Amino acid sequence: MTSDTTQTEQAAPVTEELRDLITGAHCVVFGFDGPLCRLFADRQAHDMAGGLVDRLAKRGLHVQLTEEELASGGPHAVLRAAARARPGSELLEALEEDLTREELRAAATARPAPYADPLVRTWSAVGSRLALTTGSSPLVAEQYLAGRGLAGCFGPHIHGRTPGPGRPAPGPDCLGRALTGLDARPAETLMVGGTPADLTAAREAGVRFLGYARDERRMRGLLGAGAPVVVDDLEPVLRTVRAAARV
Repeated sequence: MTSDTTQTEQAAPVTEELRDLITGAHCVVFGFDGPLCRLFADRQAHDMAGGLVDRLAKRGLHVQLTEEELASGGPHAVLRAAARARPGSELLEALEEDLTREELRAAATARPAPYADPLVRTWSAVGSRLALTTGSSPLVAEQYLAGRGLAGCFGPHIHGRTPGPGRPAPGPDCLGRALTGLDARPAETLMVGGTPADLTAAREAGVRFLGYARDERRMRGLLGAGAPVVVDDLEPVLRTVRAAARV
């Protein structure tokens, strides 16, 4: 067991780094699956990806994904592979529609990340402008936020998967749309993301990045990608936002 003194010493740098990230962040962009909720359980995402691969094969398109791709990207990895193989095709459009139906069903029972709801409400209440980016259909995020009573915190600033060639997943384009919609300066914007892809998008857009990892595998992935600050609990983030608002 770690002593209280050691825990304090370990927590202090993270607290200071959180304060530095949050101070002056007038706009906050949240990733959806991870920082706000758990849309799919790991096994469910893996099985869904396998099901989409099978559907593609029945329609004449055979895509090869590694176990790592299936584990990290789930059904979205399949969509990306199909977009590379058949950009702009009717097959890709049908696959995207299949995935959206699955996502909408999952959104009805998605589990919120602990402290995510009060964090969103607090950031909104202190005057930060909020947006959301997701590799899912924006309809999915809108349904989830409405069910949690959070839609008003984001307003129209929900930027999701845009069906079309080369744009099946989140990236600089999605984050760029969020920045434009918020009229945000990149240097005054913080992204709270849950994947290395979120980190890459933040870097390319020039915005600050706070990683959220709900388990050790995701923590390793974010740290391995070079995320400067990663938390596995949003409670200290909530405390830091509240403290910053009192200064």
